[in-house]
Amino acid sequence: MSKIGKKNITVPKDSSIKIEGSNLTISGPKGTKKLNINDKIFSSKLVENSFELKPLKKDVDKKTSIMWGTYRSLINNAVTGVTSGHEKILELSGVGFRANLKGENLNLQLGFSHDINFRIPKEIKITVEKQTIIKINGVDKELVTKIAADIKNLKPVEPYKAKGIKEKGQYVLRKEGKKK
Repeated sequence: MSKIGKKNITVPKDSSIKIEGSNLTISGPKGTKKLNINDKIFSSKLVENSFELKPLKKDVDKKTSIMWGTYRSLINNAVTGVTSGHEKILELSGVGFRANLKGENLNLQLGFSHDINFRIPKEIKITVEKQTIIKINGVDKELVTKIAADIKNLKPVEPYKAKGIKEKGQYVLRKEGKKK
């Protein structure tokens, strides 16, 4: 059995969860998130007095034990997303590397002969600080990390001078240059 799946999910008082069959609707101060969970594999029960969501195991077989911790993590990510939100911070490092917001597009100057315009989805909020720091905020953790990965793939960090786009705190393994 999954060790993660056994843990209870604490729901803050400003958030609420509605369980309708296999559909979960989680709402909070940042927004709402809907999840479709296979009720044959996973079922949950909301405890009213302690504001906790307890995962219950139905039939313990191979598929159930595999997906049990995954569904618990998805529900927990949705609860933290609607209460406090998810955030990724990207840093641009390199001479002349800049980022600007122009309407619904993120304009990036990454050393190419042209600017790159990255379209921002409506569910995501992007802010640019100091032209080299990009903050990505949103309710959905999967979408926030996907957008961060797409932006990082525009100019990956190279190992010699560490130029490119990286996450805050990401370690870049540096290589030694060419020797004579």
